Amino acid sequence: MGLLDVLLGRSKPVPPDLDRLFALPSAAVTLEAAAGFIPTGQGAVCFATVEGAAFEQAHREVRSLLDADAGRTPVEPAQDSYGYSWLVSHRSPDELPLLVNDLHAVNSSLEAGGFGPQLLCSLAGFRHDDGRRLALVYLYKRGTFYPFAPLPGDRERRDNALELRIRAVLAGELPVEEDLGRWFPVWGAPGL
Repeated sequence: MGLLDVLLGRSKPVPPDLDRLFALPSAAVTLEAAAGFIPTGQGAVCFATVEGAAFEQAHREVRSLLDADAGRTPVEPAQDSYGYSWLVSHRSPDELPLLVNDLHAVNSSLEAGGFGPQLLCSLAGFRHDDGRRLALVYLYKRGTFYPFAPLPGDRERRDNALELRIRAVLAGELPVEEDLGRWFPVWGAPGL
């Protein structure tokens, strides 16, 4: 970054730090103790779909890498109603560290294949005994997390009060996204 960039207020984007995903298991302990949410065992990585043989090859390699783990449900590809692609991983609810490894492997493999700009977010699903759902969403390009809590039912509404409470609970555990405008809803996200 040069002097002209500083004078014009331009800044370099912060490079993603995928190792921040490994903070999820300890944050889950705090989340359960403070708010009663437990892991569902489901998580997903969202990316903008790219056409071409190189991307398809990278996509197949990621799936075969994760599917090589014997005794587990294969990673499933999915597409949401907005046209984004997802790779969904299913684990037992008590295997959150393995789920995080899956999410990290997908992100790392696509990044190593030159497709980092297409990576959007990763999420891990949580549920409460009363039926509420919650996702901790990792923004790839920001290196931060935010909670997403859809309200039950078919309407696209979220529980903003719960999201703010979860932000306060996890403030010491995860790098939480400060800009609430970047807390994008992930309606219909597989893995939630």
